[in-house]
Amino acid sequence: MDKANIKLILEEASRMFKPHPWHGIDVWDDQENNILNVYIEIVPDDTVKYELDKKTGYLRVDRPQKFSNIIPALYGFVPKTYSGDLSAKHTNEVTNRTDLVGDQDPLDICILTEKHIKHGDLLLGAIPIGGFRMIDHGEVDDKIIAVLKNDAVYGNIKDVINCPESILARLKHYFLTYKQIPGTNEKAKCEITHLYGREEAMNIINLSMMDYNNKFGL
Repeated sequence: MDKANIKLILEEASRMFKPHPWHGIDVWDDQENNILNVYIEIVPDDTVKYELDKKTGYLRVDRPQKFSNIIPALYGFVPKTYSGDLSAKHTNEVTNRTDLVGDQDPLDICILTEKHIKHGDLLLGAIPIGGFRMIDHGEVDDKIIAVLKNDAVYGNIKDVINCPESILARLKHYFLTYKQIPGTNEKAKCEITHLYGREEAMNIINLSMMDYNNKFGL
C-alpha cells in the first residue's frame, strides 16, 4: 500500500475516532496566517503537572506540584513536531556547542491570553511570536511563545520585542526554577541561552516538523 492510500485511510479514521493529540492533528490550523494548532496540557490553575501519555494520547498525572511555583501561561505542545537531530544540530551551531541532543519530545509552547481557561486537554489556535532557547540536562528543549488567536489583549502582538518584559521575565523565571528544590544548593541544570523573535521561532517549528517527519512521517 502506497503512502497516499495510507494517508487517506488515516484521514478517514480520524473522522470516526478521536485522533491522537501528537500524531493525529496537523501542525497548522491556518498556515497562511501562521496559526498553529496547539494541544494544551497545563493551565495556570493546575497544582498537578499533567503530561501527554505518548502511547495512548491521554493526559497522565506526571507529579503533584511540590512548591508554589506555577506556570504563568497556558502550556502544551505543537502536534507533529519532534526535537531530534536537526533541532539539536541547529542549537549546537548557534550556541557553539557539540554535545547537545534533542529531548525526543514534541515542541513545547506557551500561550499568552487574557482569558481564563480552566482546564487542559483541549486544542486552540495560536500565533508564534518568539521563544526561549532552553537546554535541560544537555537536551534541546525550546519553549515557543505564542498568543491566542484573536485575543483582545495579546492578539495584536507580532513579535516578543513588543511583549511586556514582565510577562517574559515571569515565564523565564518559571522555566529556570520549576525543577529546583528550595533550600538546596544544587546547581541548576536548566539554562536559557537566548530569547528569540518570531522569525527564529518559525525556524525552530520548521526544524521540529522535519525532525518529526524523519522519525514518524509517512
